[in-house]
Amino acid sequence: MRVGPMGSGPRRRPGPLATTLAVLVILAGVLTAASQFWTEVLWYESVGFSRVLWTQLGTQAGLFVVGGLIVALLVASSLLVGYRTRPLYAPSTPQQEALDRYRELIDPLRRMALVAAPLVLGAFAGAAAASQWRLVLLWLNRQDFGTQDPTFGLDNGFYVFTLPWLMFIVSFLTMGLVLALMAAALTHYIYGGLQLGGRGPHTTKAARVHLSLLGAALVLVRAAGYWLERYQLTVRDSTRITGLTYADQYAVLPTKTILAIAALLCAVLFIATIWTTSWRLPIIGVAMLLVMSVVVGGLYPMAVQSLRVRPNEAALEAPFIEKNIQATLQAYGLSDMEKTQYQAETDATPGQLREDAATIPGIRILDPLIVSPTFTQMQGLRQYYQFPDVLDVDRYSIDGGPPQDTVVAARELNLEGVPQRNWVNDHTVYTHGYGLVTAYGNRRTADGEPDFFTRDIPPRGPLTPFEPRIYFGERTTNYSVVGAPEGAPPREIDYQSAEGEQRFTYANGGGVAMDNIFKRAAYAVKYRAYQLLLSEQVGDFSTILDHRQPRERIERVAPWLTLDGNAYPSVVDGRVKWILDGYTTSASYPYSKLQSLDTATADAVTTRTQSVQQVRAGQVNYIRNSVKATVDAYDGTVKLYTWDDQDPVLKAWSSAFGNTLSPMSEISGDLMSHLRYPEDLFKVQRELLARYHVTDPGTFFGGGEYWKVPVDPTRAEAGAAGEGQPPYYLSIRMPEQDEPSFSLTTSFSPIGDDRPFLTGFLAVDSDAGSEAGVRREDYGKMRLLDLPSATNVPGPSQVQNQINSSNTPSVDFPMTLNNFLNISQTGSRVQRGNLLTLPVGGGLLYVQPIYVSGRDSGYPLLQAVVVSFGNKIAWGNTLDSSLDQLFGGSSGAQAGDAEVTPGGGTPGASPSPTPAPTGQPGTPAELRAALVEVDRQFKAGEAAMKAGDWEAYGRAQEAMSKAIAEAMALQPEGGAIEPGNAATGTASPTATPTATPTATPTPTGTGG
Repeated sequence: MRVGPMGSGPRRRPGPLATTLAVLVILAGVLTAASQFWTEVLWYESVGFSRVLWTQLGTQAGLFVVGGLIVALLVASSLLVGYRTRPLYAPSTPQQEALDRYRELIDPLRRMALVAAPLVLGAFAGAAAASQWRLVLLWLNRQDFGTQDPTFGLDNGFYVFTLPWLMFIVSFLTMGLVLALMAAALTHYIYGGLQLGGRGPHTTKAARVHLSLLGAALVLVRAAGYWLERYQLTVRDSTRITGLTYADQYAVLPTKTILAIAALLCAVLFIATIWTTSWRLPIIGVAMLLVMSVVVGGLYPMAVQSLRVRPNEAALEAPFIEKNIQATLQAYGLSDMEKTQYQAETDATPGQLREDAATIPGIRILDPLIVSPTFTQMQGLRQYYQFPDVLDVDRYSIDGGPPQDTVVAARELNLEGVPQRNWVNDHTVYTHGYGLVTAYGNRRTADGEPDFFTRDIPPRGPLTPFEPRIYFGERTTNYSVVGAPEGAPPREIDYQSAEGEQRFTYANGGGVAMDNIFKRAAYAVKYRAYQLLLSEQVGDFSTILDHRQPRERIERVAPWLTLDGNAYPSVVDGRVKWILDGYTTSASYPYSKLQSLDTATADAVTTRTQSVQQVRAGQVNYIRNSVKATVDAYDGTVKLYTWDDQDPVLKAWSSAFGNTLSPMSEISGDLMSHLRYPEDLFKVQRELLARYHVTDPGTFFGGGEYWKVPVDPTRAEAGAAGEGQPPYYLSIRMPEQDEPSFSLTTSFSPIGDDRPFLTGFLAVDSDAGSEAGVRREDYGKMRLLDLPSATNVPGPSQVQNQINSSNTPSVDFPMTLNNFLNISQTGSRVQRGNLLTLPVGGGLLYVQPIYVSGRDSGYPLLQAVVVSFGNKIAWGNTLDSSLDQLFGGSSGAQAGDAEVTPGGGTPGASPSPTPAPTGQPGTPAELRAALVEVDRQFKAGEAAMKAGDWEAYGRAQEAMSKAIAEAMALQPEGGAIEPGNAATGTASPTATPTATPTATPTPTGTGG
């Protein structure tokens, strides 16, 4: 029977309506795609990173074309060869008669199939290839690490840059050849060149040659895969380590070599089939290869593991564990960590903190996880402003003094609070936030409010003047159209003042100029906003600001970076700038432990808020903080600064994208002073150190010394148990240091132990210094305190439990701690702040601020501080009072809140000192009246405290402070007054912290 093309009946042509609709749909798609592309080009030009866009698009386009062509040609050639070499007459068999009907059905579509199938499959393959643009750029710009793996002796750069690319090529060619083989077999089968049944397949010579060559090519590629899999063993993850184990070295590695050779022999058998008439040889070869892969590649290593390794596993695996430990510490930047055995004191004695007198004033009592509502209540000022739900910790040098730990937040735009929502208001009137708010981290006002030193609109305080407008921010997701014709009145809401509503016109900033109708049309299509074409608010004078979140802007200009989850704002060189850390990573560093980024960086903060994001999901086993990035909050300028110029991965990306990185030498001294050690990198490192602080292979194998990051007990109190305690930025002095330094800290507890004692304390020096272009030498230095197992220092969970159940009294409150923590029964809400751990006094001190929300105010106020040392707990109105109570009446050091600021804060200036006696005493009646007022306000405050009315308590404390000041001014020279006596003869309360608001000196940087 002749096998050939079959005729087809007449086809109905589509009507004019269907054609018109199809054309319109295609045109709309083209216009949308063109608008998206053009606006992308305009945006990259506006930020000065056009090369990033064109490099990425060029690489993706090249991979799409090359990858698509390879698969399309393989499939098309298989279809074409299969059809062209079809037999003239197919055998007349029942099977062929059934196939005749299929041929009749598909022949009318044959020409289309010969074109469409390769194109569709090629498009999918091209898209898959294009997605690997990072692999090819790294391979093209590969660098040497200068270190070799211990098994093959190859530079580690081969595993990081070359091996992933080669493995992708193997998998891609395998996919292409499988598709080609399937297309060839199907074509030959349909047209009679391949017949199934009987004793095996029967083929024409042409079909046999065609299929044999494709089979040989496929098996050759598989041989290459087996060979490369030998090297991949160095990054294969197992239960205990990453890299080769004993069984891998002596069983799996040889079998991979054997399988590669067997695959080569199998390819020879396929080629030999060309000169035979039987498929017996390649079938036997493939069967043997499959059997060998199961027996030699699977069963043999299992037997070695069971019979050879397990009876003596610790000794046999020790050399491989040693390789894993060394590689892991190197790949994660932990090789230079200092580890100290710390015999922690647990007894609290008077004067014990005297040697830490420089550290104690800097202890932060303001919790950035809690005080956002307080910032909003006191400094939000308008409903269309907002603060993030988790604030940031930074440092500022006030009046030339040392840097102080500070809680900061940018006052960003909140469109949900705009009185009238419409397109004009959302996009042209309410366009920006205003100002940065900062508060001392180590003190508060008498009312328990943050002590702000940069506040209000326009900003007031020692950081002024600076450009306060926040056009680019973490919560700024909307696009804005700014600018106005020359001479036109401003229309953007700036702020409210006593003179009324102040307006502003954006100028001298970033964004894309919409200076012609075509640009406005493109953006109208992109954002589906016809107003961009029709509104009188938009014209040649306009500029559009979009992609306004700092993280998004950096991701777009540096798509090769993995970004930290938290961008923080700082006043730098007179402008608000967002600072974000960027990481270069790899999952191919030999022998280094693979780790899941999203799992390692999750903690009690990331799981409860959107303000702090988690890093990109995926596994890594090499990471460097190679880039410090900034985004100007006013004009959106993005700067990428090289932070680790020795990182080979950064060198590769820098070579790929050209001059997109600025050298460290261009970092100003002001910016350098605000750079810090990144949180997410520290989280990854502490997750590893929970195991890899153990460097002895035998001990590591046993696992008895493993640690874990303790659960955050403050979140457990809030009903969210199981979340890891976040790391904390603190200014501390480790035992090996001469003076305190800004550090990122965490603690450890034993893994799998029902007794959650403290087993370790880790701190990394986070102070980059303040010299322009020069990083401080100790920056990034890790110091680990290893507590001996015989030292039973309570862990965070134990301390929190002790606090919750403590009946400890306080000289500042007429109740026990347990009663204070349960005043929520009166209608108030108690929030436990971050439980900080500090190595002071030869032991470990815990500090926890306690916040209370009154019935009439929904925002938390800091009303008490709890401290713990060993098994002893104390608490008071201030940290200073609490420490004195804890250490037998005198701690030997003064805390930062020893002198409480009067209510309202002191922006940029000290509160007025208490009036000294004038030498002209008042009459006895006047003095008696003042003392009566002191006593009355003291009792009012005591009653308010018992009732849980902290707003009334704060008012009473402030009134009592004023009455005391008046009484001191009226007393005779040399006289003394104790609050509470008030001419009544009653005993005065001891150490009431707000009783004598003495002068708070101008900040000099002691702590914070």
